[in-house]
Amino acid sequence: MKLLFLNGPNLNLLGTREPDIYGHESLNDIVDVVRERATQSGMVILDFQSNHEGGLIDFIHEHASSADGMIINPGALTHYSIALRDAITATGIATVEVHLSNIHHREPFRHHSVIAPVAIGQIAGFGSYGYVMAVDWFSDMHQGSKKP
Repeated sequence: MKLLFLNGPNLNLLGTREPDIYGHESLNDIVDVVRERATQSGMVILDFQSNHEGGLIDFIHEHASSADGMIINPGALTHYSIALRDAITATGIATVEVHLSNIHHREPFRHHSVIAPVAIGQIAGFGSYGYVMAVDWFSDMHQGSKKP
């Protein structure tokens, strides 16, 4: 099983960006943990981070047909990127949306996700463990021979 692991704008600054909200782990630390968990479950992770909407969309277009699912933290694009939403819909890739912080307990403009309606589910507020939860969900679905 192959999963795409995408992270959007400003997530390259994890570890130093508002650690009281986003934690002290770097994105590389998180990718390492996710890759380890995926490997333990017999899965392969292809990770990508971009501060540019088009970069994320191009990555999805290029890799969705060879992947079984996607874990994405769209960052601020969560709230307004119809183009990213359309890329997920157009490729039909099973997607789990993850946020480090609980976007529903933050500023009102963060409460709405344009990605959530086209995702299988959304995990928010569990820090980097949310990504592990998403990997475990895909693993459980795959091992149970269920299609997401």
